[in-house]
Amino acid sequence: MLTLLIVSQILSWIVILGLGLALVALARQVGVLHMRVAPAGALMTGKGPAVGEAAPMMEAATLDGAALAIGKPRAGKQLLLFVSPHCPLCKDLIPVAKNFARTEKLDIVFVGDDQESEQRAMIAKLEMGSLPFVNSSIIGRAYQVDRLPHAVLIGEDGKLLSRGLVNSREHLESLITAHELGVVSVQDYLAKTKNRVA
Repeated sequence: MLTLLIVSQILSWIVILGLGLALVALARQVGVLHMRVAPAGALMTGKGPAVGEAAPMMEAATLDGAALAIGKPRAGKQLLLFVSPHCPLCKDLIPVAKNFARTEKLDIVFVGDDQESEQRAMIAKLEMGSLPFVNSSIIGRAYQVDRLPHAVLIGEDGKLLSRGLVNSREHLESLITAHELGVVSVQDYLAKTKNRVA
């Protein structure tokens, strides 16, 4: 009986040590996967003004009738977020973008191209009344926006810092990260990093 108890105790310790080794190996593999999985960033399209160029400058009027300068040199960075009341992703992103702009101290401007009554209904529903909203197709054409939600970050000097399709806070943050890294986009940075490693 005592021999059986000793054997079972030894076997249980062997199993526990084996599980410990398996856990260490699993943790290592998770670390390797974490290093290989690229961070998500705003998806750049090949159309429109290039990053680093002067942003298209234009005068616009908000839905409230206030004059607004877009793309001109200013005291702070300007974030243009192209949205639509028919875009479910846009409706989810708007509250995130409002918080992001406040945190990052960006001057956010919402831009749309739909019926004014639909835009006003969206503004009321999502509590965007205190923020500038321009309803104009001209701005979207100038920046060659073809899919939504699309964001454009313009620097104090009026140059285009970064741009791309966005659908999360991580994507919005990648606009600033790309500028800080001195690259066109996060994807561009990752491609350059892979080329250096290879």
